[in-house]
Amino acid sequence: MVAIIDYDAGNIRSVEKAFSYLGANTIVTRDSKEILRADHVVLPGVGAFGDAMSRINEYDLKSTIMSVVDKEIPFLGICLGQQLLFDSSDESKGVSGLGILRGEIVSIPKTDSMGNTYKIPQIGWNSLDFPREGRLFKGIDQGAYVYFVHSYYLRAADRNIVTATTDYSVTVDASVESGNVFACQFHPEKSADVGMQILKNFLEV
Repeated sequence: MVAIIDYDAGNIRSVEKAFSYLGANTIVTRDSKEILRADHVVLPGVGAFGDAMSRINEYDLKSTIMSVVDKEIPFLGICLGQQLLFDSSDESKGVSGLGILRGEIVSIPKTDSMGNTYKIPQIGWNSLDFPREGRLFKGIDQGAYVYFVHSYYLRAADRNIVTATTDYSVTVDASVESGNVFACQFHPEKSADVGMQILKNFLEV
């Protein structure tokens, strides 16, 4: 069973449909007991960091997510769900994140080091590089394309947890893995065959 945490995030249904397509039984829930009974847990997310943390706190989900991590239930954060795993974000000053992993969420620069300009948010397909082996990317070629929609990005404090990066105006930490905690800035549920393989790999953890 895959429990998709329901805190009114915008991409819940598309994530649910993707896992169902892969043959997984899914439940969209904010009930702690149901989440902790699941074999895999997913934290989706689209929107603002501060609003998302407000809903997570309103629904008393932070302690549940911490319990999932403590029990080593495979956990996947998607897009904003990756950013929420960290301490804070420049998008919402003064708002604490989940603090499960160390790093900072900062805004994507509009220009790169050569002075080239970029549209913000990054919307569309971009290629991945793999600085180290990650279980989510088993069977996926270097340079595979996935779909991004974001204005803020992760700079992980521990470089050893970064399993994928992409280049936009800067190098973006696109995916992390720490124990059974996984996360990706891109949307695997919108990333065609590559995205389906990533979700399949997660189900096999």
